[in-house]
Amino acid sequence: MSRNSNHMKNGSNNRGKKAADRYRSLRGKGRGVTEDERLLTRPTQPLISPQEAFPQEQEQADEYAFERALRFDFTITDPWRVLRIMSEFVYGFDALAHVPPCVTIFGSARTPPDDPSYAAAVETARLLAKAGFGIITGGGPGIMEAANKGAQEGGNLSIGCNIELPFEQAPNPYLDISLDFRYFFVRKTMFVKYSNAFIIFPGGFGTMDELFEALTLIQTKKVSNFPVILYGSKYWEGLLNWIRVTMLEEEKVSEDDVSLLRISDDPQEICDIVCDAYRENHHVEKQDPNREKSIR
Repeated sequence: MSRNSNHMKNGSNNRGKKAADRYRSLRGKGRGVTEDERLLTRPTQPLISPQEAFPQEQEQADEYAFERALRFDFTITDPWRVLRIMSEFVYGFDALAHVPPCVTIFGSARTPPDDPSYAAAVETARLLAKAGFGIITGGGPGIMEAANKGAQEGGNLSIGCNIELPFEQAPNPYLDISLDFRYFFVRKTMFVKYSNAFIIFPGGFGTMDELFEALTLIQTKKVSNFPVILYGSKYWEGLLNWIRVTMLEEEKVSEDDVSLLRISDDPQEICDIVCDAYRENHHVEKQDPNREKSIR
């Protein structure tokens, strides 16, 4: 059975518990070390100036370490991780290859259900779902849960791309397809490849990371005709002012770069922006099927 058969119907979570069992022992001992962290970690070594003689004991230690590495378990070495990364891409592409046009909704996992942003995310996702778009989120609580709930209320596909974290993040109960990723960069590729727009609700560092990665991809023409819409003018006003007053005035960005960001407080307006951009992109592709394609 392939990993993409791991689906949840009607809001019920039927994912296997192997992943949770695998990391429960680590969590029980304190902070778990994620696969992403292992990949990006390298032990420190003493600094030796090129003018200094290399200590004989250090040379012997290095030789011993090299011999030990040759006998080390290959499954926890970097070459093995390359295969694991490749398999994670295949897993994601295989699971999402036949989904309908989708929109990804980002926002804080800490947003409670009684927050106005939560209700707005439900309504935005519901309208987009009724318009024909599946909804993709990070699969967790808060805004992610609200968006997946709205997707199911709108009768369209609700997808969650979960990430392995040192602390447990349970998937929300409104997922039709739930995928688990070890690596942030693989997960972010799925968001971009299978989305026709990003909608950014109030959030923290993770939300900012996803926002500015999307803007960078558009600015460098790695993706084309890709709306990025901020919900909540009050929340985003300070950031937008800083971009206009500081970044633009110091010529770190251009007017065209600033115009990539749209902002709205109206779920219906957001839905209209996404639908218009999708129709325009579809029209351009029909006019020139040989035009340069983006990552999607």
